[in-house]
Amino acid sequence: MELDVLGSPFERYTIELDPDDEGPVVATLVRRRAEGPSRQAVLYVHGFVDYFFQTHLADFWTERGWDFYALDLRKYGRSLLSHQTPNFCRDLADYFPELDAAAAFVRDRDDHDTMLVMGHSTGGLLAAIWAHARRDAGIIDGLLLNSPFFDINAPWLIRRPLAAAVTRLGRGAPHRVLPFGLGTVYGECIHADHRGEWRYDLAWKPLAGFPVRIGWLAAIRRAQRQLRAGLDIPVPVLVACSTRTFRQRRWHDSAMLADAVLDVAHIVRWAPRLGPQVTVARIDGGMHDLTLSGPAVRGKVFAEIERWVDTALVGDRR
Repeated sequence: MELDVLGSPFERYTIELDPDDEGPVVATLVRRRAEGPSRQAVLYVHGFVDYFFQTHLADFWTERGWDFYALDLRKYGRSLLSHQTPNFCRDLADYFPELDAAAAFVRDRDDHDTMLVMGHSTGGLLAAIWAHARRDAGIIDGLLLNSPFFDINAPWLIRRPLAAAVTRLGRGAPHRVLPFGLGTVYGECIHADHRGEWRYDLAWKPLAGFPVRIGWLAAIRRAQRQLRAGLDIPVPVLVACSTRTFRQRRWHDSAMLADAVLDVAHIVRWAPRLGPQVTVARIDGGMHDLTLSGPAVRGKVFAEIERWVDTALVGDRR
């Protein structure tokens, strides 16, 4: 481990992975220990156009006696190399090797008995299909999904037949950029140079995002179809999201109290397909990353997480 860019007490470990068609590949595991020895750990997985910078999230867990880990996936944040296409993948299963390596580090190298995986947005979708794929391995004890990317935020005609046609036509050109992006509204909500309270590296998390490419869209659609067909995650799952969706492309103050990236109705609709032990929590006034919402709302988010951990996880072990 070496000192992380966030400074002490954050450390980082580089996970060397097999090269792909763009060359060398790495992922990065960030660690913050609790004050005293702990046999419980959280592994955090970020979303699209994202990386781990939420030090207050690590504070929340370590103050409660949990060791905290965060994984910057290949081609994201700390793991993005100069020769790589930012945030690109051809299949979400491409990320399984770093998830497996991170879980082994947490479980075996750092000797934890309990591991909770927390995924945000695309990281929530990824964490879900990985948890399903590893369901018989006994790797995780709980899954916490923060505004998971269960469906594309668009009318049915676009997210089903049109998206299917685009990905079919683009099979031979997976790096082709699609003529739409994420917009800047959400970035304006959270970055301190605009209307938010958070500072992060805009080279790793640009305000308007990175280009959306056909191969990435195809990978997302495959994973979402798998989810909608039904997963079998055998551990307790908490799915948390806002009560409102912000749909405009231009700024309005109401964006600060809603999910400006995903349709929360989709999240609620598909959550029961994760497995037999799913709890859904709706957070009034929550933004897309619930943990980056305003202070009062953020307090509600953390109170809900604490309640769920105490009842669904700790309660099972009493």
